[in-house]
Amino acid sequence: MSATTPSAQGQPGQPKPPPQGQPSQPKPPIINCHTHTFVSGHVPGFLAKTYLPWPFYYLIPLHPIVALFRWWLNGPNTWPFQPWYKKIARAIYKVKETLVRDWVLGVIHYFLGLFVGIQVFYIVYKWATDISKKLCIDYLDSLKTWLNDHHLQYDICQWYWQVLLVLALCLFFPNARNLLIFIFKNLYGFLKSLPGKNTKILIQRYLNLGRFAFHKSQSTNFTQLRGQYPLDTKFVVLPMDMKYMAAGLVPIGLDKQMKGLENIKGNHPKQILPFVAVDPRRIRDKKEPKKYFDWTASTPCGDVELKDCVIKDYIEGEGFSGFKIYPAMGYYPFDPDLLPLWKYAAKKGIPIMTHCIRGPIFYRGLKKPAWDTHPIFTDFSGKELFLPQIKNIDFVVNFTHPLNFLCLLDKSLLTKAVGQSNIEVQKLFGYKKIASTDPDAAPEFTIDCDLSNLKICLGHFGGEDEWQRYLDMDRFNPAACLDKFPFKGIDFFNAQGDDPKGSAPGKIEQVWKFVDWYSIICSLMIQYENVYADISFILHDPGILPLLKKTLNFPNTRLRERVLYGTDFYVVRNYKSDRDMLAELFAGLDEDEFDQIARYNPKKFLS
Repeated sequence: MSATTPSAQGQPGQPKPPPQGQPSQPKPPIINCHTHTFVSGHVPGFLAKTYLPWPFYYLIPLHPIVALFRWWLNGPNTWPFQPWYKKIARAIYKVKETLVRDWVLGVIHYFLGLFVGIQVFYIVYKWATDISKKLCIDYLDSLKTWLNDHHLQYDICQWYWQVLLVLALCLFFPNARNLLIFIFKNLYGFLKSLPGKNTKILIQRYLNLGRFAFHKSQSTNFTQLRGQYPLDTKFVVLPMDMKYMAAGLVPIGLDKQMKGLENIKGNHPKQILPFVAVDPRRIRDKKEPKKYFDWTASTPCGDVELKDCVIKDYIEGEGFSGFKIYPAMGYYPFDPDLLPLWKYAAKKGIPIMTHCIRGPIFYRGLKKPAWDTHPIFTDFSGKELFLPQIKNIDFVVNFTHPLNFLCLLDKSLLTKAVGQSNIEVQKLFGYKKIASTDPDAAPEFTIDCDLSNLKICLGHFGGEDEWQRYLDMDRFNPAACLDKFPFKGIDFFNAQGDDPKGSAPGKIEQVWKFVDWYSIICSLMIQYENVYADISFILHDPGILPLLKKTLNFPNTRLRERVLYGTDFYVVRNYKSDRDMLAELFAGLDEDEFDQIARYNPKKFLS
């Protein structure tokens, strides 16, 4: 067997050897399109809000927990390197060594440990019994007597009334139900089953912030990120604006977070591509020391020009690379105060990165009455699409849903959004009534300019759960549209199939409620020239690789050209390091596929 030369394909970041006789064409660098460097001070204090009922979420405030991590990392974590600690460790080792090597002492040690263990068991048992009696049984009995005397508690003897009350609590009083579950689980010590799925995610987020809490500056986090990639790699760094998520105060304001990214850019101008955080509530906030976004247009339907404002300082002054929005914080991406900015971005070709996945970071306040229905979409009857979710973790998904971006890209839907805006925005888009010869017909409107060329990336590609949902929906016709109509995808407005019947009123409702996000996002990428999606965060799950490979080899090459590499550093660190995910991705894709999503597509997206 002849010897073979190791292929360069096995090394990420290494160019493929050119054919003999041809000059080498260096590849563009890898670009990670989705990373974070924010620190704990940029996060509000009560992320546990809505996960735990009031007032129990106050018991696990984020910042004291992070301070504890910092104390541990700077204190006990350094002890093993101190001379006094090493002396103690050596002394303990000598004692253990003697017990292992001398069998007589070993036997004595075993039975002595058994004797001491029995004594300690009954000591702890007595402590637990005494504490339980004093804090639980005696207190609860006294409390019950007080409640009885004040007619706040009744002894219900009939079993059917007891069952009825338990069912009523479970069905109609979720806060009280969760509180009782929390109490009983603690009371009886079922600590392993205490957190539910979402609570576990939140706890992991706390731990992750704790791991990176040692780094008080964003530059240190950025250094850790750079160290996991080839030297010429570039990174899109996305700030997080959490001021308006109603989860407590944010100790370090967005201005300092943005200033930190500016400083990193000054030190690493060729590697960092920072974005500007945008939230419509900050735009409306009168307490901001400087207007966050201010604009003018020379003529109706003309180009947007930035006036003196924070966004102009960073985009036109500091050369920041794009905009970052996080609709799960409690707003729609077609908010009236965002529309002029999107017109500016569309004209300039400035990319927008949006959060498009379910997750533990979302609006923690009360659901507003206006959020009971969708402001743009209608149902089969022509009424506003009803959004009945109650819990925060459920109703905020309505803001993150990928169909919301169709309200920016589709001219007819954008017309509705502009019609709900103020007169200045309406003039900017040339909003006007369509002349009709029928005096009894409902008035119709149009706009002179649209946002169909808006460059936007749907971060996290909807989530790995939606990818699996697509794979599981083999008997659902809309999920088959990608394979049946590879150059169209899902038609969001009209009937589709072997015998399409034209317009289908209420089709949007069907897609909103029942179609997986993977199919929706792929259809948007097929239908609109500048729609992208990145695989950040979901990349931790190697189960996405088969479908990712299929996506990159789809008959319509537009999908292959719109997928971006990203990791969601350091948020994804609960699962895997960037180094780990990069290696798995390179093993799961061939070299051309990897280069397409990690080099060429990001370069086009950011150009």
